[in-house]
Amino acid sequence: MLNTTRKLRKRFIEFINQFSAEELNSIPVGYNNNIIWNFGHAIVTHQLLTYGLSGLTPPMDPKWIQMFRKGSKPERSLTEDEINELKYLALYLLEKLDEDQVAGIFRKYESYVTGLGVRIHTVAEAVEFNNVHEGVHLGYALGMRKALQYEEEQQEEDIVQKEAVVVSQ
Repeated sequence: MLNTTRKLRKRFIEFINQFSAEELNSIPVGYNNNIIWNFGHAIVTHQLLTYGLSGLTPPMDPKWIQMFRKGSKPERSLTEDEINELKYLALYLLEKLDEDQVAGIFRKYESYVTGLGVRIHTVAEAVEFNNVHEGVHLGYALGMRKALQYEEEQQEEDIVQKEAVVVSQ
């Protein structure tokens, strides 16, 4: 059931591995969050859709839920260690969900209507919907890469222009 989610997570990890912590924490002009927020948000939302709506406590530090839940935004930069912890959790929590499903701990589910208008009735539906959600946030992160590259190019052009003005004076 989690094969697509695993592929998405691995792709997201490969993507964020291309960046420094500073780049992952940078908020591009026109955005209200950053690449690492989108990654953390995908992980936390999955936990809330599966464990949370089943009346269970998600098996992760509550600090992550506060930092990345729906309606949150980056309040500070994450450290390299925190980024590495998120990468670990991204895959570990999928294995944990598999184990917990086999153990039968998901006995009830509180029906939920997502921001996209999709009604979820079960953990299986939550996992299915979450793949769409994670794809959306990976897409946002890919767009942010382009925005950050553009900003960097603009800064480089500004420096070249300033140097040209100084030389001509």
